[in-house]
Amino acid sequence: MEAGVDEAGRGCYAGPVFAAAVILKPDFYHPLLNDSKQLCEKDRLLLRDIILKEALAYAIQSVDANEIDKINILQATYCAMHGAIGQISIIPDRLLIDGNRFKPYPNLSHHCIIKGDGKYASIAAASILAKTSRDAYMKEIHVEFPHYGWEQNKGYGTLRHREAIIQYGICEHHRKSFNIHPGSLLSLF
Repeated sequence: MEAGVDEAGRGCYAGPVFAAAVILKPDFYHPLLNDSKQLCEKDRLLLRDIILKEALAYAIQSVDANEIDKINILQATYCAMHGAIGQISIIPDRLLIDGNRFKPYPNLSHHCIIKGDGKYASIAAASILAKTSRDAYMKEIHVEFPHYGWEQNKGYGTLRHREAIIQYGICEHHRKSFNIHPGSLLSLF
């Protein structure tokens, strides 16, 4: 029994980092299932519904920008991953982690797999749940802060987002530890 674990939003200027842990049936297969970054939004949402319905177990956790600023993005990512693992309703025998490093989870073995979200179905499923959950959250807070364009850029450092930070400054959802204040961004132009 393996749980795939992945995150979304590590490199963003704004919003939480999300992580998901997913246990799939051993024979689970869907032809579209792949790394969430390789899929269009429509396919991610379709797969999200299928994963939520057919997974043996799953959990999704996030760590907000304020906590990211306190503990740093790497530790926040581990915290979100550990939170998802801790909430999963079935205790797996092993964790499959997307990436090259992980802070061990108590009493569970893990295996880090570089580009694992393109190799293992459970990691791909976790990447989809983390990404779609984060995207939905960013669309929600976009309503209050529309000038940053989060409905499109989801908090990543796109040109529109950088220009909006220069014009309006940063807000409570921005990661202040990422050195994205208006003065530092002007040097990028």
